Amino acid sequence: MNEPADTADTSRFIVTSNRGFAAYAQDELRLLAPGTKFDELIAAETYVMRIPLGREAAIRTIAEREPIFLRHMHPVDEAVSIDGTKEDIAVVTASIRKQFQNAPSRSIAVQIRKAEGCRGDYEPVELREAIAGTLSEQFGVLSVVKDAERIVSVFIAPGTAYIGISAPEQNLSDWPGGAVRFRKEEGQASRAKFKLLEAEYAFGLDFTRYSKALDIGAAPGGWTSLLLDRGAEVTAVDPAELHPELLRHPKLTHMKRNAGDVAFPSHTFDLLVCDMSWSPKQMVKLILPLLDALRYGGTAIITLKLMHGKPFQTVKDSVRAMQPTMELQKAKQLFHNRDELTVYLRKIH
Repeated sequence: MNEPADTADTSRFIVTSNRGFAAYAQDELRLLAPGTKFDELIAAETYVMRIPLGREAAIRTIAEREPIFLRHMHPVDEAVSIDGTKEDIAVVTASIRKQFQNAPSRSIAVQIRKAEGCRGDYEPVELREAIAGTLSEQFGVLSVVKDAERIVSVFIAPGTAYIGISAPEQNLSDWPGGAVRFRKEEGQASRAKFKLLEAEYAFGLDFTRYSKALDIGAAPGGWTSLLLDRGAEVTAVDPAELHPELLRHPKLTHMKRNAGDVAFPSHTFDLLVCDMSWSPKQMVKLILPLLDALRYGGTAIITLKLMHGKPFQTVKDSVRAMQPTMELQKAKQLFHNRDELTVYLRKIH
């Protein structure tokens, strides 16, 4: 039996957070729409959300006040019954073909996810190819991996396939489940580079627009390497060694000192980044004296470690400590964050 999800005043979405942080995302969503309920699909990570708002109103409400811990969402335009046999492919494809008539586009990305332990007589790739082939044949639509006009989302759970078609921005991320994947490069200083790459994407930044950057607690140099790749002159502050490949770069200055022992002329940098494994309180105390070296309108990207189970208070206290100099633009737990989140701030005073 097919079960349409939307009414005028209620809708369903598949919502995903980093594992172990779903409760925080749910708290944020309930604040946006009291009465919102959740059914678990993947433990402490992925849920069916029933929100007392219509589809478009829900998307608009969540986009306007994007939750810190909500990594990804997609609408449930229809939920169809499945039994794990190859017949599921025809059932799901038929549903999508019908929906697509009301949401045509020139290009699509087909994203298939499934609950843990959910087994069937077919692989996700078979379903993906069937959907893409059908839409190409009947509507002339191009199937792509990135930069699609529409995303066709299917979440396979025991007995049910949750299906939705949406614009990428309506999903908060155009990666399946918000799991942002980057390819590791040969000689890469550290995987921490992925965290800053994702921040650039998530916050809508372009690091090529920054000319002078200050990296606090830089070793072994993952964030420094990305900023050098983007063309910035980077001052990396850390008593530990940087990756040897970085030391030959003509735009790198490595200050082998503790951040509390350095000072710079006012308005020297237009970007400050910090990814230190310190408590937020210690980290902010260290950064405060260095904010004078950031130009007005300059950007700060800072990782806040979540050490005491009070993430919302951690963000509030950390941002308040940097006011009125800095203004929070966005806080987000990225896919590459673990027990932490990332904040994007601008210098206004």
